[in-house]
Amino acid sequence: MARGNPYDDAVRGVLRSLWDEPRPSDPPARVWRDWVLVGVLVPVTLLEGLLAPDVPLRPLSTAVAVGLVPTLLWRRSRPLLMVAIAFGVTAGTSVATSTDVPSMDSLVYVLLLAYALFRWGSGREVLVGSAVMLGRMAVWIAFFGVSAGEATGGLAVLSAVCAVGAAFRYRARSRARELEQVMSLERERLARELHDTVAHHVSAMAIRAQAGLALSAREPAAATEALRVIEAEAARALAEMRAVVRVLRTSEPAARTPGPRIGDLLALAGTGGGPTVDVEISGDVDRVSPAVGSAVYRLAQEAVTNARRHARHATRIEVRVAADDQAVRLRVSDDGDGGSGAARGAGYGLVGMAERAGLLGGTCEAGPDPARGWTVTAVLPLGGVAA
Repeated sequence: MARGNPYDDAVRGVLRSLWDEPRPSDPPARVWRDWVLVGVLVPVTLLEGLLAPDVPLRPLSTAVAVGLVPTLLWRRSRPLLMVAIAFGVTAGTSVATSTDVPSMDSLVYVLLLAYALFRWGSGREVLVGSAVMLGRMAVWIAFFGVSAGEATGGLAVLSAVCAVGAAFRYRARSRARELEQVMSLERERLARELHDTVAHHVSAMAIRAQAGLALSAREPAAATEALRVIEAEAARALAEMRAVVRVLRTSEPAARTPGPRIGDLLALAGTGGGPTVDVEISGDVDRVSPAVGSAVYRLAQEAVTNARRHARHATRIEVRVAADDQAVRLRVSDDGDGGSGAARGAGYGLVGMAERAGLLGGTCEAGPDPARGWTVTAVLPLGGVAA
């Protein structure tokens, strides 16, 4: 079978994509400025029709020019129809009367229809409307002896207006894509924050509740202590949840500064029941940026939560943070049986940890130790690197 010409295939592909392009989904509704525009243009056009010299077929020219002004009210919702009406009526009137009707300066407002077609029309509407406008120019040139200079100038003005409409259209589309990307990244960030916060505190409450139930029959005091720990963890979870909600409700950039810092890791030591948590921090962590410090805290928090949840028979969880001149390093390990890799990787915990480190130009890896237990390691630059 013969192969098609690559150039022809590319042209057909471009035309097909343009033909199938939908209309923008957010055309603005008719506003008071549209009515003001129409209200101003009608008397201006009437005055020109009555007072301007050398207006051919003055009554007909004035009536057509004034009668087409209301098309501006539907230029965004019905761009192709309004272009077809305006350019079709003027072309038909000119052919029927053998006179360039209406030949009035105020009729320049039809350029707004051309702009609206390229700004708000679908791909097929743009193509059909362009053919209508070029047809009107062809009538102007063929029937009225327009010079090459006038024809070129008119085509240049019309093309410039259409180009402006197309430029604003694609600029709006680009901004919409950027906004969607920002919103997606923000949703991912909030999902990580909520997961890390809720998972850590709920896991601690679940572990203490299990311990309290197991000891409640013979040691009622242990059950009471478990309830106190559960109450404290619930209060911390609510406080962090409120902090996330506060970020959502504020527009202040300063309020978006991450809350927890590396020094807050000391609060993880011995909390939540289960294996003992030993935290050690070395190096000048004050040089670590707030975003990186928050990430290190969240990574360690999630790693400790996973160890408490999945490390069977674990008695100790070590959290080690070290900062040097270039980076801050985190290592979280436990001495449990480790559980299956599938159990450790289930859900969104490890995925969120890798994403959190990657967004700051760092790395995060997790896996079983050759001897025993499970280890999470992360390396992040001190200042972070925007992804």
